[in-house]
Amino acid sequence: MSGVPVFGARSLTRASIALLAAITLVGCSSSTTTAPSSAGSTLNVMIKDSPYSDAKALLVTFSEVSAHVSGAGGFTVLPFSGGGTSRTCDLKKLTSAQDILGTGTLAAGHYTQVRLVVTSAVLYFDNASSGSACAPTIAAPAGKSAAVTVNSGDIKLNREFDVTSTGATTILVDFNGDQSVKQEGNGSYSMSPVIAVVSVS
Repeated sequence: MSGVPVFGARSLTRASIALLAAITLVGCSSSTTTAPSSAGSTLNVMIKDSPYSDAKALLVTFSEVSAHVSGAGGFTVLPFSGGGTSRTCDLKKLTSAQDILGTGTLAAGHYTQVRLVVTSAVLYFDNASSGSACAPTIAAPAGKSAAVTVNSGDIKLNREFDVTSTGATTILVDFNGDQSVKQEGNGSYSMSPVIAVVSVS
């Protein structure tokens, strides 16, 4: 793609690649249920990004956030913060901030995984996005852009946690934009999402 910046070698060499150990793309039932309106306590899934500087904006759209209960209970889908059937985040704005991805009430119990589904991504090279870091939709910035092909957008993060009948649980995940995006030999871009759980509190 003429005039489009090329990602540096650092995009493949960050020490945070070690966090990939937290990711697995196999195992556990794929059945899902919707988070109940009143049971257990609240689970908040927050998102941040590692330092990222190769574009003015990187808009990533999620179609699902869910948590897997121990045993045969399957995944419970959390509603997106702000409503809607998807949520888009500008990773560029999350290098020094955090935003809510999904939030909802889960039944009390022991949970073993958090699942994120990434459906699309677009790079913008000339201008930053406007508004919040995450929202049901984010307007496309003006200027040069490049669609990013998402490979294996169904990400399961192995991190056990307990939901009790009182108090909220907050999970912070790090979506590493530099590690996730690469430029192919033909000038196109692809993404294999590199996401890790940073903390559970």
